[in-house]
Amino acid sequence: MTGRGILGVVALGLVLIGADTLWHSTGSRAAKDPTGGPEVHAPPGTRVRVQVLNGTRTRGLARRATMLLRDRGFDVLENGTDATPRDTTIVYDLTGHPDWAQRVARGLAPARVEARPDSSRYLDVVVVLGATWRPPAQPFYP
Repeated sequence: MTGRGILGVVALGLVLIGADTLWHSTGSRAAKDPTGGPEVHAPPGTRVRVQVLNGTRTRGLARRATMLLRDRGFDVLENGTDATPRDTTIVYDLTGHPDWAQRVARGLAPARVEARPDSSRYLDVVVVLGATWRPPAQPFYP
């Protein structure tokens, strides 16, 4: 084989390896979220109003959960801090839509859902993050 032939075979091999890596990385994550669980979105055509509170001592978790839920179609109206530290994330269903609360809980697993009807608030779901919740890794931009 000549020098050009060897270079052609090496280049073709590199292209095939790159295509295989791209295929497997995008194909395997298409139906999963970065935390490894199934990716959960808000119901199509429905506005689910959410409040996210950080019930841990780790700064920035409410902001990270807000970004995650907004990326999945939930309408996060506000975020903040809860004064009571928690171990487990709790998702409160305020409007009697347990499916909506379950979707939020699956997106922020591990979490449990509790019904707490409250018609005085302009919210459907309240999330209080616990210490067991780990946000997905953020992309690195050098």
